[in-house]
Amino acid sequence: MKYLFLLLLSTATFAQDIHFKSILVDTHNDCLTACIEKNVSLDSDLTGINHSDLARFKKGGVDYQLFSVWCDGEKAKPYEWAMREMDSLYAAAARNPDKMVIAKSWKEIQKALKEGKLVAQFGVEGGHMIEDDLNKLNTFYERGVRYMTLTHNNSTSWASSHTDEKSPTFARKKGLSDFGKEIVQRMNQLGMIVDVSHVGEATFWDVIKTTTKPIIASHSNAYSICPVSRNLKDEQILAIGKNGGVIHLNFYSAFVDIDFWQKDIAFRKKHAAEIDSMIASGMQTEYVFTVISDKYAEESNAIKPDLEQLMKHFDHIVDLIGVDHVGLGSDFDGINSAPKQLKTVLDYPLFTQALIARGYSDKDISKVLGGNFLRVYKANN
Repeated sequence: MKYLFLLLLSTATFAQDIHFKSILVDTHNDCLTACIEKNVSLDSDLTGINHSDLARFKKGGVDYQLFSVWCDGEKAKPYEWAMREMDSLYAAAARNPDKMVIAKSWKEIQKALKEGKLVAQFGVEGGHMIEDDLNKLNTFYERGVRYMTLTHNNSTSWASSHTDEKSPTFARKKGLSDFGKEIVQRMNQLGMIVDVSHVGEATFWDVIKTTTKPIIASHSNAYSICPVSRNLKDEQILAIGKNGGVIHLNFYSAFVDIDFWQKDIAFRKKHAAEIDSMIASGMQTEYVFTVISDKYAEESNAIKPDLEQLMKHFDHIVDLIGVDHVGLGSDFDGINSAPKQLKTVLDYPLFTQALIARGYSDKDISKVLGGNFLRVYKANN
């Protein structure tokens, strides 16, 4: 028993060493929205409030965070909301110039990494936030947006979402319109990465035909492991590999384990009165579920999948297209449930430990943690 304990301790220490020597990039974290909804600041100690805060990014080994800029399709003036979220990060960066930099060029990224500062950029989650205006897309890029998810669960006038494409009442043509293709082309010209998480299959294939640059799925998993429309089918995974892109694993339990769905429905039904009351108060629905899950943590934790279930998605994608095309897109602070071991941004080293247990080299682990995204970033700029 003593020797087993020492072996486990040695493995954990080795994982920490590789983890903190690598550049860790997370392509999707919703803490800007979470901070606004909860009326807290990113640079405060948000332990027990959020999955993330500025200090814990550092402690968890996060070197480069793409902060999601999001609102649902029902919110009025989504462009204004996007600007408010960006303003909140700019304010936090101004208060902490020794800890964080909103980097807009490869040179600025390298400088911040060398100085041990958090590289911060934006990913706009939903093309509805440009309000059908290419000038607003240009402004987003100027402010530090380096990818845009073409749709959220709602479609735009120019791209169909995964939700609408499977709806029998969705009347118009699926996929990208001519204007949608123009948006993809403009993103290629700007150096803004095209993100296909949330898009419908028709939109996905139109993107593959239109883009001249590698794409990402900023927070998606494998459909064959968990068959939900937010995950990618094998043909899509193969196409992203051929494109040179990267699929970033989403930690949300419902996209990790298909059995979670029914358990979560029962959990929400039990607390329906509180959920309805918070929605009526004006809180966005997805954050209501997070608040309820935090309030009833013991119940919520009991239905979560294990980290090994997430690693099945990793293994499947690697089997199809190789280790050069997988990364991390946690969706922390935008989800109410993640695998049991991945409670907050402090737990990223456990993912690294799972890679070591699978026999991956230091070089391959560094690719997965951030190197693959950095390659796509450079190819887009």
